[in-house]
Amino acid sequence: MAFIDDHKDRFGVEPICRVLSEHGCKIAPSTYYDNRNRQPSKKELRDVELIAVIEKAREVRFVRLFGAGKLWLHLRSSGHEVARCTVERLMAQMGISGVVRGKKPRTTIA
Repeated sequence: MAFIDDHKDRFGVEPICRVLSEHGCKIAPSTYYDNRNRQPSKKELRDVELIAVIEKAREVRFVRLFGAGKLWLHLRSSGHEVARCTVERLMAQMGISGVVRGKKPRTTIA
């Protein structure tokens, strides 16, 4: 869809869809227009809401160091019902991660 958005002003939607279909990427113009005009899903709306909550939570002093597990616990204790896997997915989407502790140096070889 992004490809069509980028080139529709120059070529038009129908010719782009026809060429894509000829090369094995079958897409009808109606599919493009339906996708463009659709309403955001409940998941997408919830993700936007949770991203704002995560960003606000990370403003607290040590919370910005938390990984997904501790951030999930922090959000639940703050009253937000969210699954841990959702926090992991959104953190990855946002490009954030927790601080990784370094290993202790090995002092003896046994």
